[in-house]
Amino acid sequence: MRTIITSLIAVIAVANLQAQQQHAPKLVVCITIDQLRGDYLEYFKDSFGEHGFKRLLNDGIMYKHVQFEFSNIDQASAFATIFTGSNPCYHSITGKKRYDFEKEQEQSCIYDAHYLGNYTHQHFSPKNLLSSTVGDELKLASKGASEIYAIAPEPESAILSAGHAADGAFWLDNYNGKWATTTFYKNIPQYVDQLNSGSESLSSRLPSISWSPMLSADKYSALPYIADKKQYRYTFNEKEAGCYPRFKTSPLVNKEVCKLALQFINNGDLGSHQTPDLLLVSFYGGNFCDVQDKTYTREVQDTYFQLDQSLEELLNAIDKKVGLSKALIVVTGTGYYMDTEIMPEGQNATGGTFHPKRCTALLNMYLRQIYGQKNWINGYYNQQIFLNRKTIEDEKLDLAAIQNKAAEFIAEFSGVQQVTTDLSLRSGEWNEGSAALYYGAHHIGRGDLIIELQPGWGVEDDVTKQKINVKRNNAVITPLIFFGNRLKPERIERSVYATEIAPTITHILRIRAPNACSDLPLSEIR
Repeated sequence: MRTIITSLIAVIAVANLQAQQQHAPKLVVCITIDQLRGDYLEYFKDSFGEHGFKRLLNDGIMYKHVQFEFSNIDQASAFATIFTGSNPCYHSITGKKRYDFEKEQEQSCIYDAHYLGNYTHQHFSPKNLLSSTVGDELKLASKGASEIYAIAPEPESAILSAGHAADGAFWLDNYNGKWATTTFYKNIPQYVDQLNSGSESLSSRLPSISWSPMLSADKYSALPYIADKKQYRYTFNEKEAGCYPRFKTSPLVNKEVCKLALQFINNGDLGSHQTPDLLLVSFYGGNFCDVQDKTYTREVQDTYFQLDQSLEELLNAIDKKVGLSKALIVVTGTGYYMDTEIMPEGQNATGGTFHPKRCTALLNMYLRQIYGQKNWINGYYNQQIFLNRKTIEDEKLDLAAIQNKAAEFIAEFSGVQQVTTDLSLRSGEWNEGSAALYYGAHHIGRGDLIIELQPGWGVEDDVTKQKINVKRNNAVITPLIFFGNRLKPERIERSVYATEIAPTITHILRIRAPNACSDLPLSEIR
């Protein structure tokens, strides 16, 4: 009898193990759509086919909205947060750019002079990403056997999703249009080289590429506020400055991303190993740069229509090569959307314009009256004011007292919602109202004063006179979809945090979450 029971237990254990192995995906494809808007998916759904967005929404587990816990979200901070499962206060990527006040120059958050570029003159690595990613943990668990690649229009998206241990990260170079990488990553498959040379290269095809509406005029009726009804046709000339950055804000860039992703799926070994492989794909869902002064355009609907086609092509390839039951597809966005508000003539606008140069000049004058005729300000960057720490130290003054005095002064400026200080965030003296400022900044390199503006206010660069980032408190509806891997369709109306995505993916992969991630997997998928 004991022998029979022991045998039954062994059979059940093996069956459970096999069931677990059956449900562990052979391939995970994470599709992140920069500036994806869930409301646009609803508005434009009548123009979509049945096997792109509709397939994901109907057959996947869909969470209605992904919430980021910090303000001033951009592409870099969003990607780092999604794939580390932690906020900028841990992973340190607070924005796409950083400013070095000693060198008086702006640099990419992934700049690293130690590594050379391949097909680019830029020097990049994930050195400044201080947390591990989903890919890093997968490499560790598989003892290097899993293959991990990232493809994106921009280097920050590619590198910050790939992490430190990926086999490769590729992006379109801003100067030559080739698929670029860096010597930090060791593997460049042959098909990447092929797409960069001869008639296959983007630069060779560019003269014959143009963007015109793909639908008939009556199909662009989802947004009734479109004023410009004329036909458009955009071309791209490599000899014009900014050609490739402009190209990368068109739906045509998604076709290039899809083309390379299909090479990895069809010609690579992804999904054929004993351990799962990971492919990280970034698409663009924002405004075209030529019409960013218009909130409602036919161009944005056409972008989503063409993106739907790229998704269909990618999903079909995954199904054919690996099988959707053996693959997990995760789709989400970056939680922000960029456009420029232009008020009609004669209309009074809410809010105003915040001028950093004027602000810091007045603050310096105020501090001089209190502490003496020194230069007390290093500068302003990314809604943070940096005090001259060296002068404060040389004068043997209390840094906390100066920060508090400066914060009280700045709080009186028009358009300032609140100000907090670096030392108050370090000491934990912050509340629910300033939580977003805490989560969105890292203590290394953070300014002395962190400023939040009121809704409707924008920041004007006093040198270029360019007004950017009009403040809005509206949530950009960002869906999260888990599709494939035998998951049963479900629509979940509640919001989830961006930091819950990574632990859910690692839970499905049966590996540890990234090392700075403290959230649990989403309960519906556990």
